[in-house]
Amino acid sequence: MKKQTWKAGNMVYPLPVVMVSCKEEGKPANIVTVAWTGTVCTNPAMVYISVRPERHSYDMIKNSGEFVINLTTKDLTFATDYCGVRSGRDVDKFKEMKLTPLPASQVGAPLIGESPVNIECKVEQILPLGSHHMFLAKVVAVNIDEQYLDEKGKFHLEKANPVVYSHGEYYDLGELVGTFGYSVRKTKPNKKKK
Repeated sequence: MKKQTWKAGNMVYPLPVVMVSCKEEGKPANIVTVAWTGTVCTNPAMVYISVRPERHSYDMIKNSGEFVINLTTKDLTFATDYCGVRSGRDVDKFKEMKLTPLPASQVGAPLIGESPVNIECKVEQILPLGSHHMFLAKVVAVNIDEQYLDEKGKFHLEKANPVVYSHGEYYDLGELVGTFGYSVRKTKPNKKKK
């Protein structure tokens, strides 16, 4: 295999693409689209988002110390893109995209009703890293859309058609190709019938 060496850059793709809702006292709620996001720790549950300081939502998150990560779906792709390229200084993104703000249980920022999963977060630390600053946050509540629960209470996010982001393009996730631990799982021997 022949390889080329490129200059240093971010090539960890695809990434989750999420809509982050935020609310600062005295200002209307806003939504910013973020692809620089992910899990940091399981216990305690912690996540991060990285936002450019010049973004309208940056100061809202910094001043309130809260935000909600709203997972996106194929049906939300247009709104996801719009909320990433339009500024909340100029438009009400909830109104323009006909998204439903719902009250959160632990933070002042609203949930996006159309999102299958809403992750309520409280900022623990802000790390200035260069072009983006990382908001390291503790997860204080998770809200799920009950339509994706089966009769046994198992959550099926795949039925919501989640999307990911890669080099300026959005993709749906496609088919299941494995499950955690399947590469080492031992198969059960067939019992012989008597």
